[in-house]
This record gives sequence, structure tokens and C-alpha cells, in this order.
Amino acid sequence: MTLSTAKSTEAPAQGGGRRPLGLKADVRNLSLLGVLAVLIAVGGFTKPDEFLSPSNLQLVLTQASVIGVVTVGMTFVITSGGIDLSVGAIVALASVWATTLATQEYGFAGILFTAVVVGLGCGLVNGLLIAYGGMVPFIATLAMLASARGLALQITDGRTQIVTVDSVLDLGLPDAYILGVPPLVLVFAAVTVVGWLILNRTTFGRRTVAVGGNAEAARLAGIDVRRQRLYLYLLSGLCCGIAAFLLIILSGSGQNTNGNLYELDAIAAAIIGGTLLSGGRGTIVGSVLGVLVFTTITNIFALNNLQSDVQQIAKGAIIVAAVLVQRRTARHGEA
Repeated sequence: MTLSTAKSTEAPAQGGGRRPLGLKADVRNLSLLGVLAVLIAVGGFTKPDEFLSPSNLQLVLTQASVIGVVTVGMTFVITSGGIDLSVGAIVALASVWATTLATQEYGFAGILFTAVVVGLGCGLVNGLLIAYGGMVPFIATLAMLASARGLALQITDGRTQIVTVDSVLDLGLPDAYILGVPPLVLVFAAVTVVGWLILNRTTFGRRTVAVGGNAEAARLAGIDVRRQRLYLYLLSGLCCGIAAFLLIILSGSGQNTNGNLYELDAIAAAIIGGTLLSGGRGTIVGSVLGVLVFTTITNIFALNNLQSDVQQIAKGAIIVAAVLVQRRTARHGEA
């Protein structure tokens, strides 16, 4: 099959329902904005002086940045019909490997390079096992979760590794803020913009959606499905490496417990944002709004000294509601 034939085969799949899908995406995003507005109103009502303070809003955005970068990578994976349960463990492994004494001797560049390379390496292993090894994504990434956590614990021996590189620590200080915006938030914004452009304006994004919608049809259209899946898990690993570096800046340390439950938060944010769990549809904007919703909920609960178990119940209820809405939409032929 020639390249021109493949392109002509792909085009109808992308064109037919573009307007309706765009309209539904806008409705979903507006709904999430409404939820976010309600949460901001609740936070402002319960703790007006604390919640609406510039320092707290900066904190919310900063905390959202780390899990937000992970969620961008997760959105691509889920859109392709896959899943990645190892993202939290990869963040932990990358953060502790990048904060060893040997790595810190190379300064800022050494820490950043190590975090990104470790993330890419783990993503490569996941991609090879799934795309070329024929393993189910759930099993392959679950194995990576256990292995990465174990290796992170072995490297640290259960101890916290303190960062002593000033050029890294300085990025977390208010003096490094640009027009009142923390550098971590700017990185998150950049990753979001790049992720949106790739998913919505490139052949790579269209192929990702095609693989998630119908892998066999995508293969017949000339798409190398295995290579596409490999690239997607590499992308997820890259996002984990970047998130690990941001977490190092935020905490000033590397710990084997870093990234705990990030996989669940990233999957949940993507789902409530409108990314279809079965694949074939993904939205970066919705995923980012999902991250902001969850981060704001966490912040409100912390300010009001509410127990974490109630917070988890609230998150669980939101996830269940989002999945039920997706199923109802699919049942009526609107997905």
C-alpha cells in the first residue's frame, strides 16, 4: 500500500465527525471549568484569606505541574488504547537516580539528564515488551511498577537523598518566579502546549487516535502499529523523567516513595477530562483541567483540615461519575 493510499484511507476516519466531536469536547471542557469554578468558590468561602492568597494559588499550580506533566503522557497512552501503571514508580526511580551523590557531582545538567534518560529507558522497556513482546499493557507496566519501585528502594536504602546543587534548588525559590509564575508551572504549560499540538496537529497524533480506535484498521491503512506504541511509551517515559526533575526542584530531595499513586491520579484526570478509556479519543485540555480539579480538591481539604479518607472518597465519586457519563454517551452513539 502506497503512502498516498494510506493517507486517503486515514482521512475519512478523521474528518466525518470532526465538528460534533469538537462541540462535545467543548461542552466537556466547559463542564470541567464549571466544576473548577465551583471548587474555587467553595475554597474562597471556607477559607477566603488562605485559599485565595497568591502564595496558595501558586502552590496549587506548582503541585499540579508535576502530576500534570505525567498526565499529558498518560493521555497519549490511553488514547492509543493502552495503559501505563508504572508512571509513579518511574518518577520515583528517576528522582532517586538523579539525586545520588555521583550524579549531583555533574550539577544541574547531570541531574536533568539522568532524570530524563531514566524515564526514557523505562518507557523503552515498556514499549518493547508491549509492542514487540506482545505483552498486555496492564501486565507489562505492572511489572515495571514493581521493578522500578524495588530498584528505587535499593538505590536509596530507604533514606532520603538531599539535593545540594544550588542551581536546582534556586528554581523552587520565589526569586526564580517569572512575573509571579513559578518555573515549574511554565514547564507544565510548555509540555501542555507541545502535547496539544502533537495530538491535534500532527500525523503522530492522528495515528495515535487511529490505533486506539481500531488497531487492525490502522494497520491496514499503512500505520506501523507496533512502532507507534513503542513511541507512545517512550513519550510517557519522557514525561515521567521531566516530572521527576520538577519534583526534585519542588522537594529538594529524591525518595523512593516519590510518585506514590501518580498512576491513579493521572488516569483519573485523563478520564474525567474526556479521554476515552477504551482508546480512540483523547483531549490534552480536558486532562489538564482534570488535574486542576483534583489538585484544587486536595488543597481545599488540606486547608480545612479534613481527613484524607474523605478526600479519596470524593475523588472516587468523581471518577465513577465520569466513567458512567462516558458509558452513557457511548450507548447513545455520541462517543
